[in-house]
Amino acid sequence: MKGMDSSYAVGDLRVSDAEREPVIERLQDAYAEGRLDHDEFDMRMHLAMTAKTRNDLAAVTRDLVPAPRQAPGRPGYGEPPTGEDRMLAAAAHAISVPTLFVGPLVLMLLSGKRSAYVRQHAVQAVNFHLTLLLLTTVTFGVGGVVYAVAWILSAVAAVYALAGRPFRYRWSLRLVR
Repeated sequence: MKGMDSSYAVGDLRVSDAEREPVIERLQDAYAEGRLDHDEFDMRMHLAMTAKTRNDLAAVTRDLVPAPRQAPGRPGYGEPPTGEDRMLAAAAHAISVPTLFVGPLVLMLLSGKRSAYVRQHAVQAVNFHLTLLLLTTVTFGVGGVVYAVAWILSAVAAVYALAGRPFRYRWSLRLVR
């Protein structure tokens, strides 16, 4: 056939939904890490979903350098957490709702010695709920309104823990390491 050019560059090829999925996951990770604000995240998600070619799709994440990984042996890295570790880490977040920082502190002291993953999640929960307690004390109880949000954040953190992913509460003091 005359006039048909089959010499496309790889970047000019059309993308499939399967090729969009890793880009969308990368954007979600960047948003969770604080690399993107909400508006930019929405814009990039739209661009990823409507990208026609590989070049269009690559442009969405070109400036997002992957987060550096810590060396194995550090909390949250190395071997993937076991099912038991994920359950205990999720429990550290969930138990903090009725017990504040006491439940996660007990889990950190007991199971944190055995699993760096459980310790990492328990430390996050302890620090977050100690911060809320200090806020409530300093504001003479007015900060207690924030506890409704804390329940939601604890549920989100528990889901991250069950998925085997690290979670960090924003705006909490790092009292325990």
